[in-house]
Amino acid sequence: MKTIIPIILLFFCGFTYSQTTITGSVKDDNGQPIPGANIIITGTTVGTVTDFDGNFTLTYNQNPPFQIQASSVGFETANQDVTSNNQVLAIILKEGNALDEVVISASRTPERIFESPVTVERFGLKEIRNTASADFYDGLENLKGVDVNTNSLTFKSVNTRGFATFANNRFMQLVDGMDNSTPALNFPIGNLVGMIETDVQSVELLPGAASALYGANAFNGILFMRSKNPFDHHGMSGYYKQGITSQESAGDNSYVDFGIRAAHKFSNKFAAKVNFGYLKGTDWQATSEVDKTTVGGTRADLNYDGINVYGDEVSTNLKVVKESEDFLNELPNPALASLIPDVVVSRTGYNERDLTNYNAESVKADWGLYYRPWENDFEIQYVGKIGTGSTIYQGTNRYNIANFFQQQHKLEIRNNNFFLRGYVVSDKAGDSYDMVFTGININRAWKDDNTWFGEYAGAYITATLSGATDSEAHAAARTAADTGRFLPGTPEYRAAFNRSINDPDLSTGSKFQDASKYYHADANYNFSHLIDFAEIQVGGSYRRYSLNSSGTIYTDTDGPIDYSEFGLYTQIQKNIEINDALELKLTGSIRYDKSEFFDGFYSPRISAGLTVNKNHNFRASVQTGFRNPTTQDLFIGLNAGRAILVGAAPDNLDRYVRDYEVSASGQLLGQPSTITQTGGVAYTNSYTLSSVTELGETGNPAVLDVANPNLVQPEQVSSAEVGYRGKFNNFTVDLSAYYNSYKDFISQEVVVSPFYGTVGDGALSVAAISNGDFQAYSTYTNSPADVNSYGASIGLSTKVFGNFDLSGNYTYAKLDFDRETYPDFATNFNTPEHKFKAAFGNTELFKNFGFNVAYRFSDDYYWEATFGNGVVPEFHVLDAQISLKVPSLKSTFKAGGTNLTGKEYFTAFGTGFIGSMYYVSWTINNL
Repeated sequence: MKTIIPIILLFFCGFTYSQTTITGSVKDDNGQPIPGANIIITGTTVGTVTDFDGNFTLTYNQNPPFQIQASSVGFETANQDVTSNNQVLAIILKEGNALDEVVISASRTPERIFESPVTVERFGLKEIRNTASADFYDGLENLKGVDVNTNSLTFKSVNTRGFATFANNRFMQLVDGMDNSTPALNFPIGNLVGMIETDVQSVELLPGAASALYGANAFNGILFMRSKNPFDHHGMSGYYKQGITSQESAGDNSYVDFGIRAAHKFSNKFAAKVNFGYLKGTDWQATSEVDKTTVGGTRADLNYDGINVYGDEVSTNLKVVKESEDFLNELPNPALASLIPDVVVSRTGYNERDLTNYNAESVKADWGLYYRPWENDFEIQYVGKIGTGSTIYQGTNRYNIANFFQQQHKLEIRNNNFFLRGYVVSDKAGDSYDMVFTGININRAWKDDNTWFGEYAGAYITATLSGATDSEAHAAARTAADTGRFLPGTPEYRAAFNRSINDPDLSTGSKFQDASKYYHADANYNFSHLIDFAEIQVGGSYRRYSLNSSGTIYTDTDGPIDYSEFGLYTQIQKNIEINDALELKLTGSIRYDKSEFFDGFYSPRISAGLTVNKNHNFRASVQTGFRNPTTQDLFIGLNAGRAILVGAAPDNLDRYVRDYEVSASGQLLGQPSTITQTGGVAYTNSYTLSSVTELGETGNPAVLDVANPNLVQPEQVSSAEVGYRGKFNNFTVDLSAYYNSYKDFISQEVVVSPFYGTVGDGALSVAAISNGDFQAYSTYTNSPADVNSYGASIGLSTKVFGNFDLSGNYTYAKLDFDRETYPDFATNFNTPEHKFKAAFGNTELFKNFGFNVAYRFSDDYYWEATFGNGVVPEFHVLDAQISLKVPSLKSTFKAGGTNLTGKEYFTAFGTGFIGSMYYVSWTINNL
């Protein structure tokens, strides 16, 4: 025993001496504390982060000497030697510039923006904290080259380099490596079910084609959002925002947004986190009553179709009523039918504000379990995300997305050299509905179309016989036909409204059903730790879709539609030091992708970057990209009112089936009273819409052009880009220029299919068109047109007046397309030719007080989309905020406002005007 006790004591003494505790602080070169700075033992993953006051404590199970590394976004990394236990360190980090920040997205490996082979934008913790926008996602509007189209308070669509609608399937959005696009819609719905602001580590944006590394959907750009790892960022943090939205049509309405993050590092092996966020406000009301189809049209027009008025999409030529046997039998003298004019009349519609409550809401939560079995960089993660919310979506029609639900679950294994992840994304449409069909079917619940148009024609005859002028007769006819119409607010209206939004049959209702999902797996391995010659990576991905809309979106009435795609890629990157002043970085990558419906595609990318005197970088790249047709391009089968959308997958064409009534004139030609058409006729027996319109204007059958569009194939792009990044003391420059050339450009083409006859026959099919016996279809095809685009952007940033931040950027974008030759082809470029953005601020105007002012200018541009086309006028937007840090409360208080000039604007045809927002916020312990 006398021997054992000293041995035990010696053991514990040895254990005690192998524990080294370090304390210290991290400040910037102005003496201000840096919260959330990373402190790690060099060569290990052991570390911590500084608290709100910039202080830290770190315990390491080895004796000195060793080295620690301190880093923070926007600052240069610093190393410090530890030589004794209980050492107190005072670390100063020198503020860097935006070009020194590290990104991962450009090459799938960490590198400074300065050395990136392609254009990349970064939105880090500093930018998030200082944004003048209401939240971090809105702050993306201020990035160079970025367009943010506002569909709703809770749904904003990010895009770069043109060709975007709200159904932006040319742009990918990844959250911790998971695709954030909805399975049903096949595109991201902004941040509705995305990230909590206090959990955002960084946001990177890669404009342009990136198929060589990221596959088919990375066609026009990618947004990468990365969250905080609980091993590095632990503790409680949260924020609360309260304010108002102000819009001329909606007035002033309350707005609240709060979130909380809880993360704990239980040991060097296990950590976990959970996040919760809630937002509620009133959406921007869309109240335009401008006629969608007639320039200068008003509600007094016979065939009025208001932009935000629904139900008036239903129209007919009164000559159809004139020829109806039922109508003729009701007339005391059939000869009176000759009084009915040959004009098109639409039913009376309902304003959008009567078809929705404009509730904007988002509830989201996520959680993660993180395990490091060997206390090093090898990590196993499980992450779950759920979100629900209400928003407005504009596609072919306007949709109230109510109580939409989406969930994601991911399992990932990774270290510094590889990752292997698999995840599933599923959604449910909740109580969502189509507002256009709601208006249509409230009308029909009160009075069917045939009865309404018959009563209109009868009242017109009566008024004409009484001596009324043509305009007076039409006014009297509408009044008579609308007598007893369900008015908003009445019990009859509410009952018809509720029946419609709960009925998924679009002939009687408007409910939007979906429970689709997709499964995705991807992997990447970096051989840089095994190969010295160059950095070589290989990887791949696999995705399987399962579409399940019960026939309300897709042609899946008989069960889910399943299909899959996969891809493989490799990249090699080599740094060549030519001499002390010149360094060359070469990157080459290639990817092969294959969908089960199409031939495989290779997407190569080659880039070179030359760094001169460590402060100037010149780069050039050439790459190709492609995108597979989306789930909607392939399998949609949706009656959108004025046209039926039919996907172009070969086995989809005959799954959409509908019966049509043939006019009396058609029956006199020997046609049956009812015919059945499948969606296939859109691709095999159709005329172009423009030629049918011209036939109506001229009466000349020779103007008809056969359409018969080809089935859709993958779209391809070839892209060339050059750029320069430079550092001049505290002044930085980042500029780039690109040229894109598209092949097999995917677009929707509206065609017209006659109920009888064969297009081009010059006889029966012409008679069908003349008799109104036809159906319009919106097809998915590839244009033979040459579509090109080009543009350039430049960003400048500097310090002025000592410590004030001043930055600005300008973007030019241009479409090169022969519109006159292809009048039925819409490119949906939807991008202003000129954009300018600027910011001015100071995070330390005086101790703990800062401010930021941001300005955006957009040139006017022409918006094209299936809902409607029109000019978006130029707009100027001014946002500002002031902030106060209170270290004793570990808090930052902010007050701000957006669109401070109060001049309302919109970014897309058909949406609500964007007003102003005013808010105050309290953020606590956001490290």
